[in-house]
Amino acid sequence: MAEYRRPKTAEEFEQNFAQKKPLMNDTQAYYESSRCLFCYDAPCVQACPTGIDIPLFIKQINTGNKTGAAATIFDANWLGNACGKICPTETLCEGACVYNHQEVPPIQIGRLQNFATDSVIKEDKTLFKPGPSNGKKVAMIGAGPASLACACELRVLGYEVDIFEAKDKPSGLTVYGIAPYKITNEEVLDEVAYLQKQLGFQVHYGQSVTSREKIKELEDEYDALFIGVGLGPTRALRLPGEELPGVVGAVEFIEELRMKHEAVTVPNMVVVIGGGNTAMDAASEASRMGAEVTFLAYRRSKEEMGAYGFEYKLAVSSGAKGLFNVSPVEIVGEEHVRGVKFICTESVDGKLQNKEGSEFVVDCDMVIKATGQAKQGSFFALIDDLKINDWNCIEVNQETYQTSNPRYFAGGDAVNGGAEVVNAAFEGKRAALGIHEWINQ
Repeated sequence: MAEYRRPKTAEEFEQNFAQKKPLMNDTQAYYESSRCLFCYDAPCVQACPTGIDIPLFIKQINTGNKTGAAATIFDANWLGNACGKICPTETLCEGACVYNHQEVPPIQIGRLQNFATDSVIKEDKTLFKPGPSNGKKVAMIGAGPASLACACELRVLGYEVDIFEAKDKPSGLTVYGIAPYKITNEEVLDEVAYLQKQLGFQVHYGQSVTSREKIKELEDEYDALFIGVGLGPTRALRLPGEELPGVVGAVEFIEELRMKHEAVTVPNMVVVIGGGNTAMDAASEASRMGAEVTFLAYRRSKEEMGAYGFEYKLAVSSGAKGLFNVSPVEIVGEEHVRGVKFICTESVDGKLQNKEGSEFVVDCDMVIKATGQAKQGSFFALIDDLKINDWNCIEVNQETYQTSNPRYFAGGDAVNGGAEVVNAAFEGKRAALGIHEWINQ
């Protein structure tokens, strides 16, 4: 089990958050690409939400054509570099690799993908250019992965694109919500800058769209609009003591860590509440920031967690300890959090029940709530005739990503409720093609 000293310098922070998928050198990429069997009807391609021709780009790497490999990747996935690092490849492309059936390690597809795309970004090689102008304009609300993918595809088709982003950096979850050991801020921003330089979409920062007047203004100026606002802040637990200092949302904690690095202070005793991948990231990050004890508390069993198994193993290897079949009932403290009161749970006929009289308190100095994010209901209400489904997500045509209001298209977490960046990239691209089809019908 790893033990991390509290980082006080940028170098120490970088050491604690060493990249999970470090960049390959030419020799490593050559030997790894040589292992590929170039399967017919390759299962890795079928497992990729964006359908990248994986055997093709690996063959291109193996023959020394890094630029061609990058073009193959970006042609299918506009966020190909970021996805090479942050995708859960263990359950997607690499999880589908035929080598898994032979007790042989699968091809490191993600690292090969990152190897090819990183090279063209660093060398500033032009792979794409805007299509001839068609005189049409499209607005994106939010600069997350779905909007960026949509913008890139629309620029190739000749549309003028403006992205309106409330914050001061692009790429949404990718830069604000991904653990630092998966990708660095520089890598995320360099990819966006690279695409923006080639394709010429505009991003307007500090531009919140929070009123009907602003919505009307956009509707008057643009031929179509794309909603890529993602999800909102961490949902409330609605427990006594939740407002105490020292209680934070996981999304907010990860964002602060991504922006401030070693300037963030994490105390010695931390409790993370939740069983999803965000909880795993938060627990691993707390440990890497020097917490002496980090508990991962989940109301069901370890086997019932929503997190990927490899993410839980990573959190444990960082120093976190699992605490299962416990449900929080109160956050304890007066002027600051000092613990969480839990009650033990058990599954009876498939239903979770509390064990009467089993309450206990886990002492801590910090509570991180990783219990999901709120939907953007207040924003959705600003748009006329926008249909929302039972999960408070935007309802879309699954082929075109057009909403019930025909001028609006949507993708990413606002539609799927919270999936991977690669899913957002796919949905944004499909929405661009849907917009093109609708405008030219």
